Amino acid sequence: MFFTGDKLKEVFQKAKKNRFGIIASNVAFDFIIRPLVWGYDRQKSDGLLQMSAGACKYAAGDSGDVFAGATIISAMVKSIAAATKNSGVGLHIDHATPNYFDYIKFCCENNLVSSVMIDASKENLAENIRITQEVVAIAHKHGVLVEGEIGHIKGSEDEIVSDTELYTQPEEALEYVMKTKVDLFAASVGTNHGVSSGHNLVLRFDLVKQIDDLLIKNGVETGLVLHGASGLTMEQHKEAIKNGVVKINKDTQYQMDSAAAVQAFWEKEKAAIVCPAGTDINSYIPDKGKFDPRKWLKQGEDAIGKSVEELISYVNSANQSIVK
Repeated sequence: MFFTGDKLKEVFQKAKKNRFGIIASNVAFDFIIRPLVWGYDRQKSDGLLQMSAGACKYAAGDSGDVFAGATIISAMVKSIAAATKNSGVGLHIDHATPNYFDYIKFCCENNLVSSVMIDASKENLAENIRITQEVVAIAHKHGVLVEGEIGHIKGSEDEIVSDTELYTQPEEALEYVMKTKVDLFAASVGTNHGVSSGHNLVLRFDLVKQIDDLLIKNGVETGLVLHGASGLTMEQHKEAIKNGVVKINKDTQYQMDSAAAVQAFWEKEKAAIVCPAGTDINSYIPDKGKFDPRKWLKQGEDAIGKSVEELISYVNSANQSIVK
């Protein structure tokens, strides 16, 4: 099932109340969408798929048309999700900077997404609030949820690059949420975009709790989001959720796991497409049973499915779907 904004809001409210998390997974093509959707469904866990502007440009091919790419990705997600029976997924715009305002507006007006993230975190607080308010006005008009952010998360994720880390201050978070009325709030608490290991990170989950407590105290409780979460340990996932996080973003982990699986396949089956040393090229016959993309891409898909199911176990969202 594909979730509209109101259904996605119900998912996050249930997650916050029952203290489990929702794995939000970045996608760009069906090779990633398919195993994620079915991984969620096997575990009866709701999920969220995310597309960046860069992913949309990739999906559009040589045209690089972000609007066409968003339409393509949305159609793939909706078509694949329509076949599931045990869970639902939404589609989210990830890290859209202010220069992508028209792209956000297009996706909202054409019913392509369930939620959007406006990332104006590089602006000063007042400007960040002003820009976010504009996005909230457009998105809420069309029943689309909005995620916003204060602070900088170190590392690189698609078109978002930061060499520095800037922790979110609870008082600024409160001001931001109260003035913008965002549905989800992403805090910078020490995670990294890109390749990282949770064992090497100093994570400020005390900040997450301070922000959550302050929002609740002031009557503006919202779902908190953890970006740059690939590589975190099971314990770190659970600690984040205990302190108020409901949405945990994943991307790099799927890329690494699928690439490793495909590489392992071709290390074993290289002779299926490359003539072995010492073999007469005129007598060599490639093995279509191995080089057919459905054979080797399946290795990567299976790895992605296994990854998301393991992550679902980390955040305790199995058997928690709102789909009856």
